[in-house]
Amino acid sequence: MTGGQECWMDFEAAFLFLQQWWIAIPLVMGAMAAYFFAGWRWAALYVGLMPFINWSFAHVPTFEIPDWFGGGMFQPLAIITGLILVVRDFAQRELKHWVWAAMITGLLLSMLTSWIVVVFASAAAFLISETVDWAVYTFSKRPLSQRIMISSLASAPLDQIVFIGLASQIPSQAGIFAWGTIITGILSKLLGAWIVSQIVAARERQDMKSEMNPA
Repeated sequence: MTGGQECWMDFEAAFLFLQQWWIAIPLVMGAMAAYFFAGWRWAALYVGLMPFINWSFAHVPTFEIPDWFGGGMFQPLAIITGLILVVRDFAQRELKHWVWAAMITGLLLSMLTSWIVVVFASAAAFLISETVDWAVYTFSKRPLSQRIMISSLASAPLDQIVFIGLASQIPSQAGIFAWGTIITGILSKLLGAWIVSQIVAARERQDMKSEMNPA
């Protein structure tokens, strides 16, 4: 056995040890608590949702999509992935450019809950979509409700295509790259973003009325 193989086996053993639930859960909760008590509540939720979503990719049952709609499998929690894109938007309002640190924290925590290949696929997808979101929130001056939808419309397709494309390289997930999977994933993410944007828009209208009609 070569030195490289021994190093890989040591890394794999450490990786599997840390993935045990009684170690992984306290580490994830501890990281969330650190962000929360620092005053970054959205960032705390963001770093916690990332490992949860990556865990669900392998553990939550999927449903077959008819061939006439592109085939593949539907992940029921895809709508929560859409909410992650929105939560990330709120986290960026808290952390500004430091939202990248929260993303890296979430990806590192994802190593405790999912296959390493899924983590890499998730990292690539989040990096690309995060760049798009960062550009929208940095340069757009539109109301928050509109920026949520603009950023989601731009980032959700990229996020879904990159993630599914890379995750399909896992032998056990070789058949997941199908247009039905991609389309339903994008629509689910946009639905989650739309729900939140409508809630935010209602609050914006209420705030505007309060400003126009002060007590």
